Amino acid sequence: MEIIAPVHPGWPLVGNTLAVARDPLGMFMKLQRQYDRVVRINIGGRNQYMVFRPEDVKYVLQENHRNYGRSPAFRVLKRFLGEGLLTSDGDFWRHQRRLAQPAFHRQKITVLASTMVEESAAWVAQLRQGDLSGPVNMSQALMDVTMRIVCKTLFSTDAGQRLDGLSHSLETLNVLANKTLLSPIKWPTNWPTPNNVRYNNARRQVDALIYGFIANRKRTGTRHDDLLDMLLYAEDEDTGQRMPDAQLRDECVTLFTAGHETTAVSMAWTMYLLASHPAILKRLQTEVATVLGTGASESLPPVEAFRTLPYTMQVVQESMRLYPPAWAMSRMALADDHIGPFRIPKGDTVVVSPYLLHHDPTNWPDPDRFDPDRFAPGADAGRPAYAYLPFGGGPRLCIGNQFALMEMQILLALLVQSFDIQLIDGKPIRPQPLITLRPNRHIWLRLTARL
Repeated sequence: MEIIAPVHPGWPLVGNTLAVARDPLGMFMKLQRQYDRVVRINIGGRNQYMVFRPEDVKYVLQENHRNYGRSPAFRVLKRFLGEGLLTSDGDFWRHQRRLAQPAFHRQKITVLASTMVEESAAWVAQLRQGDLSGPVNMSQALMDVTMRIVCKTLFSTDAGQRLDGLSHSLETLNVLANKTLLSPIKWPTNWPTPNNVRYNNARRQVDALIYGFIANRKRTGTRHDDLLDMLLYAEDEDTGQRMPDAQLRDECVTLFTAGHETTAVSMAWTMYLLASHPAILKRLQTEVATVLGTGASESLPPVEAFRTLPYTMQVVQESMRLYPPAWAMSRMALADDHIGPFRIPKGDTVVVSPYLLHHDPTNWPDPDRFDPDRFAPGADAGRPAYAYLPFGGGPRLCIGNQFALMEMQILLALLVQSFDIQLIDGKPIRPQPLITLRPNRHIWLRLTARL
């Protein structure tokens, strides 16, 4: 029997837009407590169906994924990401995914992981040699090291002034895109509003740098063990065609953004959680010391050593449960459908929130508690697969998920091998749901070098 989804009351004209803009996480969690399965809200004049159960999320993202394309919200991201893997759709996305997939094969990740170890170890050594008498801005420090890593793994170049400019420009685009996403008024992009002027200037700077990298690599013909090389020489198995420059640009910008900001934010949350839970930090340091030794070391650990740190990975996984960087995602119904008994009309949007799934006490007892043993072997017995979605799910599972997990595991292991960490104060840090789930202020920690 078909049932009309319950509608959450809102204001005339604006619906639930103001409540969501004011406190997205609070509003979504209120809806999760109030409605069992599906609820319809109105944001920006569009009907949005929030789903809360893992089996319904699995239906949208996997079982009937062909009926759920990118929602209108992705148009905002497309303005600077273009037709990259995150924002493209349909047959074009499937073609791009096939082209890019070999770059993220396990063997390729192992090659790139060696670079991650080198850059992470050099960064940790610089931290040890610096002034540790005062607090360290871990949010900024982790932005710096993930910048180093993405520059080397994507472009085989060091992070310099030009690439700092790229990082700043992408940050500007990210902030302005978030403003546009939440604004009830969408000004045409060619109108010279202050935000549009800043946006277009940042976009031009990004394009100039990325196209410059592509042109230089094509001109010299030199080969590198990096992601740009893998994308540049990826060929369609049927036609033998390679990506045009515009597509290379879009994929590079997408990878740079995901590999830099998203990883840094996830690592900052992880360090905050460890500093808040000394017993878990001690257990983590014991595992790392058993495999990698303690304190500074002149020789770099082999990549394989990091794969033998199960508790380290559990810490990363639990941190991403509590603070998933992609805290919400949306899909537009391409045809009329049903989620369970509830009708989903063509053209309306379905909203999935990993943050809500990860904090649902049905599948995560005491969901706000930091407990890496939730990911110990066998602990997931009986837990629905789609109760945990830090990288999305279905065919659109993030292509770089193993890359990101490897990077975080390496960074985390080398950090806790070298330092004890403490909070500076007891003031809570709260999640700020922008395009990614950021801390509402920088995370400052006290680092003490371990002998």
